[in-house]
Amino acid sequence: MERRKSITGAVVAIILAGCGVCFQQCSDARRIQWTTEQVKKNVMSNMVTATGTVEPVTNVEVGTQVSGIIDKIYVDYNSVVKKGQLLAEMDKVTLQAELQSQEAQLANAKAEYDYQQKNYARSQVLYEKKLISDTEYETNLYNYEKAKSAYDKSQADIVKVRRNLGYAVITSPIDGVVISREVEEGQTVAAGFETPTLFNIAKDLTEMQVIADVDEADIGQVADGQRVTFEVDAYPNDVFEGIVTQVRLEATVESNVVTYEVVISAPNPDLKLKPGLTATVTIYTLEKENVLAVPSKALKFIPDQALISENGIDMHSLSAQNTVLQKTLWVKKGETLEEREVKTGTSSGSLIEITEGISEGEEVVLGMELAKGRKQSVDAQEERGGGSPFMPTPPGKKKKN
Repeated sequence: MERRKSITGAVVAIILAGCGVCFQQCSDARRIQWTTEQVKKNVMSNMVTATGTVEPVTNVEVGTQVSGIIDKIYVDYNSVVKKGQLLAEMDKVTLQAELQSQEAQLANAKAEYDYQQKNYARSQVLYEKKLISDTEYETNLYNYEKAKSAYDKSQADIVKVRRNLGYAVITSPIDGVVISREVEEGQTVAAGFETPTLFNIAKDLTEMQVIADVDEADIGQVADGQRVTFEVDAYPNDVFEGIVTQVRLEATVESNVVTYEVVISAPNPDLKLKPGLTATVTIYTLEKENVLAVPSKALKFIPDQALISENGIDMHSLSAQNTVLQKTLWVKKGETLEEREVKTGTSSGSLIEITEGISEGEEVVLGMELAKGRKQSVDAQEERGGGSPFMPTPPGKKKKN
Protein backbone atom coordinates (compact mmCIF):
# COMPACT_ATOMS: atom_id res chain seq x y z
CA MET A 1 0.00 0.00 0.00
CA GLU A 2 2.78 2.37 0.91
CA ARG A 3 4.58 1.43 -2.24
CA ARG A 4 1.47 2.21 -4.32
CA LYS A 5 1.18 5.65 -2.69
CA SER A 6 4.82 6.37 -3.43
CA ILE A 7 4.39 5.50 -7.10
CA THR A 8 1.25 7.64 -7.31
CA GLY A 9 3.05 10.60 -5.72
CA ALA A 10 5.96 10.26 -8.13
CA VAL A 11 3.61 10.23 -11.11
CA VAL A 12 1.82 13.36 -9.84
CA ALA A 13 5.15 15.12 -9.33
CA ILE A 14 6.26 14.26 -12.85
CA ILE A 15 2.96 15.50 -14.31
CA LEU A 16 3.23 18.75 -12.38
CA ALA A 17 6.80 19.19 -13.57
CA GLY A 18 5.70 18.61 -17.15
CA CYS A 19 2.95 21.17 -16.78
CA GLY A 20 5.47 23.63 -15.38
CA VAL A 21 7.78 23.08 -18.35
CA CYS A 22 4.88 23.53 -20.75
CA PHE A 23 3.78 26.70 -18.96
CA GLN A 24 7.33 28.01 -19.09
CA GLN A 25 7.53 27.25 -22.81
CA CYS A 26 4.22 29.00 -23.45
CA SER A 27 5.33 31.95 -21.35
CA ASP A 28 8.69 32.18 -23.12
CA ALA A 29 7.01 31.85 -26.48
CA ARG A 30 5.16 35.16 -25.83
CA ARG A 31 8.21 37.13 -24.81
CA ILE A 32 9.15 40.20 -26.97
CA GLN A 33 12.37 40.53 -28.91
CA TRP A 34 13.04 44.24 -29.58
CA THR A 35 14.91 45.85 -32.46
CA THR A 36 16.16 49.24 -31.31
CA GLU A 37 18.62 51.92 -32.39
CA GLN A 38 20.36 54.53 -30.27
CA VAL A 39 19.89 58.13 -31.38
CA LYS A 40 23.26 59.63 -32.28
CA LYS A 41 24.78 62.35 -34.42
CA ASN A 42 25.51 61.40 -38.00
CA VAL A 43 26.90 62.79 -41.21
CA MET A 44 24.15 62.94 -43.83
CA SER A 45 24.88 63.29 -47.52
CA ASN A 46 23.06 62.82 -50.78
CA MET A 47 24.74 62.83 -54.17
CA VAL A 48 24.00 62.81 -57.87
CA THR A 49 26.31 61.14 -60.38
CA ALA A 50 26.78 62.13 -64.00
CA THR A 51 29.33 62.18 -66.79
CA GLY A 52 30.77 65.25 -68.44
CA THR A 53 33.57 66.72 -70.51
CA VAL A 54 36.47 68.90 -69.38
CA GLU A 55 36.55 72.16 -71.33
CA PRO A 56 38.37 75.51 -71.11
CA VAL A 57 36.40 78.30 -69.48
CA THR A 58 37.02 80.62 -72.44
CA ASN A 59 37.47 79.04 -75.85
CA VAL A 60 37.67 81.27 -78.94
CA GLU A 61 37.43 80.07 -82.53
CA VAL A 62 39.55 82.33 -84.73
CA GLY A 63 38.41 82.57 -88.34
CA THR A 64 38.49 84.84 -91.37
CA GLN A 65 35.75 86.80 -93.09
CA VAL A 66 37.40 86.83 -96.52
CA SER A 67 38.09 84.05 -98.98
CA GLY A 68 41.57 83.34 -100.23
CA ILE A 69 44.72 81.26 -99.89
CA ILE A 70 46.57 80.86 -96.58
CA ASP A 71 49.99 82.31 -97.34
CA LYS A 72 51.82 82.05 -94.00
CA ILE A 73 51.16 80.34 -90.64
CA TYR A 74 53.19 81.47 -87.64
CA VAL A 75 51.86 79.26 -84.79
CA ASP A 76 51.25 75.58 -84.21
CA TYR A 77 49.45 73.32 -81.74
CA ASN A 78 50.10 74.21 -78.06
CA SER A 79 51.67 77.56 -78.98
CA VAL A 80 51.31 80.17 -76.25
CA VAL A 81 50.07 83.41 -77.80
CA LYS A 82 49.37 86.96 -76.67
CA LYS A 83 46.50 89.21 -77.63
CA GLY A 84 47.21 90.83 -81.02
CA GLN A 85 49.96 88.37 -81.92
CA LEU A 86 50.20 87.46 -85.63
CA LEU A 87 48.88 83.95 -86.26
CA ALA A 88 48.65 83.72 -90.05
CA GLU A 89 48.48 85.76 -93.24
CA MET A 90 46.40 85.26 -96.36
CA ASP A 91 47.41 86.02 -99.91
CA LYS A 92 46.89 89.79 -100.34
CA VAL A 93 47.42 90.20 -104.10
CA THR A 94 43.74 90.02 -105.01
CA LEU A 95 42.66 92.15 -102.06
CA GLN A 96 45.27 94.82 -102.82
CA ALA A 97 44.20 94.92 -106.48
CA GLU A 98 40.61 95.35 -105.37
CA LEU A 99 41.69 98.18 -103.11
CA GLN A 100 43.47 99.96 -105.95
CA SER A 101 40.42 99.58 -108.18
CA GLN A 102 38.20 100.98 -105.48
CA GLU A 103 40.54 103.90 -104.90
CA ALA A 104 40.33 104.74 -108.63
CA GLN A 105 36.55 104.58 -108.51
CA LEU A 106 36.57 106.85 -105.50
CA ALA A 107 38.76 109.39 -107.29
CA ASN A 108 36.47 109.33 -110.32
CA ALA A 109 33.37 109.73 -108.14
CA LYS A 110 34.97 112.64 -106.32
CA ALA A 111 35.87 114.39 -109.57
CA GLU A 112 32.34 113.99 -110.90
CA TYR A 113 30.93 115.20 -107.61
CA ASP A 114 33.13 118.30 -107.61
CA TYR A 115 32.12 119.14 -111.20
CA GLN A 116 28.39 118.67 -110.60
CA GLN A 117 28.59 120.66 -107.39
CA LYS A 118 30.10 123.68 -109.20
CA ASN A 119 27.68 123.32 -112.10
CA TYR A 120 24.75 123.25 -109.72
CA ALA A 121 26.04 126.31 -107.86
CA ARG A 122 26.23 128.32 -111.13
CA SER A 123 22.78 127.21 -112.32
CA GLN A 124 21.29 128.18 -108.97
CA VAL A 125 22.54 131.77 -109.38
CA LEU A 126 21.22 131.96 -112.93
CA TYR A 127 17.88 130.44 -111.92
CA GLU A 128 17.39 133.03 -109.20
CA LYS A 129 17.90 135.74 -111.86
CA LYS A 130 15.40 134.04 -114.17
CA LEU A 131 18.08 133.47 -116.81
CA ILE A 132 17.53 129.66 -117.15
CA SER A 133 14.43 127.55 -117.32
CA ASP A 134 13.03 125.38 -114.57
CA THR A 135 13.86 122.24 -116.55
CA GLU A 136 17.54 123.14 -116.89
CA TYR A 137 17.81 123.97 -113.21
CA GLU A 138 16.15 120.72 -112.14
CA THR A 139 18.45 118.72 -114.44
CA ASN A 140 21.55 120.30 -112.87
CA LEU A 141 20.15 119.59 -109.38
CA TYR A 142 19.49 115.97 -110.33
CA ASN A 143 23.02 115.48 -111.69
CA TYR A 144 24.52 117.02 -108.55
CA GLU A 145 22.56 114.76 -106.18
CA LYS A 146 23.37 111.70 -108.29
CA ALA A 147 27.10 112.50 -108.22
CA LYS A 148 26.97 113.06 -104.46
CA SER A 149 25.34 109.64 -103.90
CA ALA A 150 27.95 107.92 -106.10
CA TYR A 151 30.74 109.62 -104.18
CA ASP A 152 29.27 108.59 -100.81
CA LYS A 153 28.94 105.00 -102.04
CA SER A 154 32.55 104.92 -103.21
CA GLN A 155 33.69 106.15 -99.81
CA ALA A 156 31.75 103.36 -98.10
CA ASP A 157 33.04 100.74 -100.52
CA ILE A 158 36.66 101.64 -99.94
CA VAL A 159 36.18 101.29 -96.19
CA LYS A 160 34.93 97.74 -96.79
CA VAL A 161 37.83 96.88 -99.11
CA ARG A 162 40.38 98.22 -96.66
CA ARG A 163 38.74 96.22 -93.84
CA ASN A 164 38.86 93.05 -95.94
CA LEU A 165 42.53 93.64 -96.58
CA GLY A 166 42.99 93.91 -92.84
CA TYR A 167 41.17 90.59 -92.36
CA ALA A 168 43.91 88.93 -94.40
CA VAL A 169 46.15 89.35 -91.35
CA ILE A 170 44.97 86.89 -88.64
CA THR A 171 45.81 87.89 -85.07
CA SER A 172 44.98 86.41 -81.69
CA PRO A 173 41.98 88.02 -79.94
CA ILE A 174 43.06 86.85 -76.46
CA ASP A 175 46.02 85.63 -74.42
CA GLY A 176 45.98 81.84 -74.43
CA VAL A 177 47.11 78.54 -75.92
CA VAL A 178 46.43 77.23 -79.43
CA ILE A 179 44.33 74.10 -78.94
CA SER A 180 43.84 73.27 -82.59
CA ARG A 181 44.96 74.43 -86.04
CA GLU A 182 42.51 73.70 -88.83
CA VAL A 183 44.45 74.91 -91.90
CA GLU A 184 47.78 74.50 -93.64
CA GLU A 185 49.86 76.90 -95.69
CA GLY A 186 48.57 77.04 -99.28
CA GLN A 187 45.07 75.93 -98.33
CA THR A 188 42.16 77.86 -99.80
CA VAL A 189 39.40 78.98 -97.47
CA ALA A 190 35.97 80.13 -98.61
CA ALA A 191 33.95 82.54 -96.49
CA GLY A 192 30.89 82.69 -98.69
CA PHE A 193 28.27 81.28 -96.28
CA GLU A 194 30.04 81.02 -92.91
CA THR A 195 33.29 82.05 -91.29
CA PRO A 196 35.78 79.19 -91.58
CA THR A 197 37.64 78.31 -88.37
CA LEU A 198 41.41 78.58 -88.60
CA PHE A 199 42.50 78.24 -84.97
CA ASN A 200 40.97 77.32 -81.63
CA ILE A 201 42.48 79.22 -78.69
CA ALA A 202 41.86 78.52 -74.99
CA LYS A 203 42.33 81.53 -72.74
CA ASP A 204 43.66 80.02 -69.48
CA LEU A 205 44.17 76.30 -68.93
CA THR A 206 44.73 76.76 -65.19
CA GLU A 207 40.99 77.41 -64.88
CA MET A 208 38.93 74.69 -66.52
CA GLN A 209 35.30 73.65 -66.32
CA VAL A 210 33.34 70.43 -66.61
CA ILE A 211 30.10 70.38 -68.60
CA ALA A 212 28.13 67.52 -67.03
CA ASP A 213 24.90 66.01 -68.39
CA VAL A 214 22.54 65.46 -65.44
CA ASP A 215 19.43 63.31 -65.83
CA GLU A 216 16.05 65.01 -65.56
CA ALA A 217 15.21 62.87 -62.51
CA ASP A 218 18.15 64.36 -60.57
CA ILE A 219 18.35 67.93 -61.87
CA GLY A 220 15.87 69.20 -59.25
CA GLN A 221 18.42 68.49 -56.50
CA VAL A 222 21.29 70.36 -58.17
CA ALA A 223 21.93 74.02 -57.35
CA ASP A 224 24.70 76.60 -57.68
CA GLY A 225 27.43 76.40 -55.05
CA GLN A 226 27.24 72.65 -54.36
CA ARG A 227 30.51 70.76 -53.89
CA VAL A 228 31.61 68.41 -56.66
CA THR A 229 34.26 65.73 -57.00
CA PHE A 230 35.18 64.11 -60.28
CA GLU A 231 37.63 61.66 -61.75
CA VAL A 232 39.17 61.21 -65.20
CA ASP A 233 40.58 58.04 -66.71
CA ALA A 234 43.90 59.77 -67.41
CA TYR A 235 44.60 60.00 -63.66
CA PRO A 236 42.76 57.08 -61.97
CA ASN A 237 44.33 57.76 -58.56
CA ASP A 238 43.45 61.46 -58.43
CA VAL A 239 40.19 63.03 -57.29
CA PHE A 240 39.56 66.57 -58.51
CA GLU A 241 37.22 69.01 -56.82
CA GLY A 242 35.02 71.80 -58.07
CA ILE A 243 31.80 73.76 -57.47
CA VAL A 244 28.57 73.98 -59.43
CA THR A 245 28.59 77.41 -61.08
CA GLN A 246 25.59 77.15 -63.41
CA VAL A 247 22.57 74.94 -64.02
CA ARG A 248 21.50 75.56 -67.61
CA LEU A 249 17.79 75.61 -68.38
CA GLU A 250 18.02 74.25 -71.91
CA ALA A 251 17.16 70.54 -72.12
CA THR A 252 18.97 68.10 -74.37
CA VAL A 253 16.99 65.15 -75.73
CA GLU A 254 18.86 62.17 -77.11
CA SER A 255 17.29 58.72 -77.62
CA ASN A 256 14.28 59.90 -75.57
CA VAL A 257 16.58 60.67 -72.61
CA VAL A 258 16.32 64.23 -71.27
CA THR A 259 19.40 65.76 -69.66
CA TYR A 260 20.46 69.22 -68.53
CA GLU A 261 23.93 70.74 -68.70
CA VAL A 262 25.55 71.63 -65.38
CA VAL A 263 28.70 73.77 -65.42
CA ILE A 264 31.28 72.88 -62.78
CA SER A 265 34.41 74.89 -62.02
CA ALA A 266 37.62 72.84 -62.15
CA PRO A 267 40.80 74.57 -60.92
CA ASN A 268 43.79 73.17 -62.81
CA PRO A 269 46.95 74.73 -61.33
CA ASP A 270 49.19 71.80 -62.30
CA LEU A 271 47.69 71.59 -65.83
CA LYS A 272 46.76 67.92 -65.46
CA LEU A 273 43.29 68.41 -66.87
CA LYS A 274 43.22 68.63 -70.64
CA PRO A 275 40.38 69.78 -72.89
CA GLY A 276 38.14 66.92 -73.98
CA LEU A 277 38.76 64.52 -71.08
CA THR A 278 35.70 62.56 -69.96
CA ALA A 279 34.90 63.10 -66.28
CA THR A 280 32.85 60.96 -63.89
CA VAL A 281 31.13 63.53 -61.69
CA THR A 282 29.67 63.29 -58.19
CA ILE A 283 27.58 66.29 -57.11
CA TYR A 284 26.90 66.50 -53.35
CA THR A 285 23.35 67.80 -53.16
CA LEU A 286 23.19 67.40 -49.36
CA GLU A 287 25.98 67.62 -46.80
CA LYS A 288 25.23 67.91 -43.09
CA GLU A 289 27.44 67.04 -40.13
CA ASN A 290 26.58 66.40 -36.47
CA VAL A 291 22.84 66.06 -37.00
CA LEU A 292 20.58 63.77 -34.97
CA ALA A 293 19.28 61.04 -37.24
CA VAL A 294 17.37 57.79 -36.89
CA PRO A 295 16.50 55.04 -39.36
CA SER A 296 13.40 56.04 -41.30
CA LYS A 297 11.72 52.75 -40.34
CA ALA A 298 11.47 54.06 -36.75
CA LEU A 299 8.73 56.45 -37.94
CA LYS A 300 6.76 53.54 -39.39
CA PHE A 301 6.81 51.32 -36.30
CA ILE A 302 3.40 50.52 -34.74
CA PRO A 303 3.53 48.54 -31.46
CA ASP A 304 1.38 45.46 -30.73
CA GLN A 305 -0.56 46.64 -27.67
CA ALA A 306 -1.84 43.17 -26.71
CA LEU A 307 1.63 41.65 -26.75
CA ILE A 308 3.03 44.59 -24.82
CA SER A 309 0.34 44.20 -22.13
CA GLU A 310 1.11 40.48 -21.77
CA ASN A 311 4.75 41.29 -21.06
CA GLY A 312 3.98 44.01 -18.52
CA ILE A 313 5.47 46.84 -20.57
CA ASP A 314 4.34 50.30 -19.48
CA MET A 315 3.13 52.03 -22.67
CA HIS A 316 2.54 55.79 -22.96
CA SER A 317 0.96 56.83 -26.26
CA LEU A 318 -0.13 60.26 -27.49
CA SER A 319 -3.77 61.05 -28.05
CA ALA A 320 -4.95 60.43 -31.60
CA GLN A 321 -6.11 64.04 -32.15
CA ASN A 322 -2.62 65.40 -31.51
CA THR A 323 -0.87 63.06 -33.94
CA VAL A 324 -3.12 63.21 -36.99
CA LEU A 325 -0.76 65.44 -38.93
CA GLN A 326 2.41 64.82 -36.93
CA LYS A 327 5.22 62.27 -37.13
CA THR A 328 5.89 60.12 -34.10
CA LEU A 329 8.28 57.41 -32.99
CA TRP A 330 8.58 55.19 -29.93
CA VAL A 331 11.30 55.53 -27.29
CA LYS A 332 12.16 52.56 -25.04
CA LYS A 333 13.43 53.15 -21.51
CA GLY A 334 13.80 49.88 -19.66
CA GLU A 335 10.29 48.41 -19.41
CA THR A 336 8.65 51.66 -20.54
CA LEU A 337 7.57 52.47 -24.09
CA GLU A 338 6.84 56.14 -24.84
CA GLU A 339 5.45 57.67 -28.02
CA ARG A 340 7.16 60.94 -29.03
CA GLU A 341 6.09 63.63 -31.46
CA VAL A 342 9.09 64.74 -33.56
CA LYS A 343 9.94 67.15 -36.33
CA THR A 344 11.96 65.81 -39.22
CA GLY A 345 14.39 67.42 -41.63
CA THR A 346 16.25 66.06 -44.60
CA SER A 347 16.62 62.39 -45.41
CA SER A 348 19.60 60.49 -46.73
CA GLY A 349 19.30 56.86 -47.70
CA SER A 350 17.81 54.98 -44.75
CA LEU A 351 18.36 57.85 -42.30
CA ILE A 352 16.12 60.80 -41.55
CA GLU A 353 17.08 63.92 -39.61
CA ILE A 354 15.25 64.67 -36.34
CA THR A 355 15.30 68.39 -35.57
CA GLU A 356 13.05 68.40 -32.50
CA GLY A 357 11.45 65.97 -30.05
CA ILE A 358 14.28 63.60 -29.14
CA SER A 359 17.71 63.72 -27.55
CA GLU A 360 21.03 62.09 -28.31
CA GLY A 361 21.52 58.72 -26.61
CA GLU A 362 17.84 57.77 -26.38
CA GLU A 363 16.77 54.39 -27.75
CA VAL A 364 14.12 54.28 -30.47
CA VAL A 365 12.22 51.16 -31.46
CA LEU A 366 12.46 49.90 -35.02
CA GLY A 367 10.52 46.67 -34.61
CA MET A 368 9.27 43.94 -32.26
CA GLU A 369 8.60 40.22 -32.63
CA LEU A 370 8.09 37.10 -30.55
CA ALA A 371 11.27 35.72 -29.09
CA LYS A 372 12.46 32.53 -30.79
CA GLY A 373 14.79 29.73 -29.69
CA ARG A 374 13.18 28.60 -26.40
CA LYS A 375 11.37 25.63 -27.93
CA GLN A 376 14.49 24.64 -29.80
CA SER A 377 16.42 24.42 -26.54
CA VAL A 378 13.73 22.21 -25.02
CA ASP A 379 13.82 19.86 -28.02
CA ALA A 380 17.57 19.69 -27.76
CA GLN A 381 17.30 18.74 -24.11
CA GLU A 382 14.95 15.88 -24.96
CA GLU A 383 17.33 14.79 -27.74
CA ARG A 384 20.09 14.49 -25.14
CA GLY A 385 17.90 12.23 -23.05
CA GLY A 386 16.27 14.65 -20.73
CA GLY A 387 12.72 13.58 -21.62
CA SER A 388 10.27 11.95 -19.18
CA PRO A 389 10.91 8.18 -18.56
CA PHE A 390 7.14 7.63 -18.36
CA MET A 391 6.44 9.08 -21.84
CA PRO A 392 6.27 6.59 -24.73
CA THR A 393 9.30 6.44 -26.97
CA PRO A 394 8.72 7.75 -30.54
CA PRO A 395 9.06 5.14 -33.28
CA GLY A 396 12.65 4.60 -34.35
CA LYS A 397 14.10 5.81 -31.03
CA LYS A 398 15.34 3.77 -28.11
CA LYS A 399 15.29 4.77 -24.52
CA LYS A 400 18.69 5.44 -23.02
CA ASN A 401 19.44 3.61 -19.80
